Amino acid sequence: MADDTTTTTKDTPARNDEPTEKRAVVLLSGGMDSATAAAVARQRGYEIYALHTSYGQRTEDRELECARRLAEAFDAADFLRIETGHLSAIGASSLTDGELDVADADMDSDEIPTSYVPFRNANLLAMAVSYAEANGCEAVFIGAHSEDFSGYPDCRPEFFEAFEQVVDVGTKPGTEIAIEAPFVEESKTDIAERGLELEVPYEHTWSCYRENEPACGTCDACAYRLQAFQRLGVRDPIEYEQRPSYLEGKSA
Repeated sequence: MADDTTTTTKDTPARNDEPTEKRAVVLLSGGMDSATAAAVARQRGYEIYALHTSYGQRTEDRELECARRLAEAFDAADFLRIETGHLSAIGASSLTDGELDVADADMDSDEIPTSYVPFRNANLLAMAVSYAEANGCEAVFIGAHSEDFSGYPDCRPEFFEAFEQVVDVGTKPGTEIAIEAPFVEESKTDIAERGLELEVPYEHTWSCYRENEPACGTCDACAYRLQAFQRLGVRDPIEYEQRPSYLEGKSA
């Protein structure tokens, strides 16, 4: 991947005729949060325009595979992959810098984890809004949630509220694009519960920060995901190298 270029891949042509139903861009990473956000968008009556970004993250191949499967499962009107190297070139994150180790989960820590990609959500949302404005979409959905913003500053409710104001000012007259973060006040467990109710195909999602297969089971992303399923008494359908219990007195 070239560091100074951005490439896009579209599986189907975007339709620029008058919409027959509401349209929304969903930032579809391939993870369980974005998959559940897509399910919520569909439940609310939106036609989905799926946007997937590859920015040099360790598990980008598996994430792309999952995003494509999810877009098909949700009957997305369009799937756009944007490949860009600038976040990887900037570095300072264990997700994109091979010289930094992905730390094991520390779910009690108040420190910003090494997996934080500086200002990533602003970059992703900016691309999503461009895509939305070009295709007459009324909303952009992102799967950020409350346990994210305890460690990631660009997942806080205030951030999304401020970004929506930027969208209002920075798009052409008459454009109304809402930034929808339906889980911003909810936990990972809440997301899993909602997704199970909506029959999200979690077997086609990927959360691990370290590996393409199997998931490590011990990084932050794996830990929060496993804990959510364990709290609900449901077995996470993907494979793990390790499947620790993240509930005291309860096995996975």
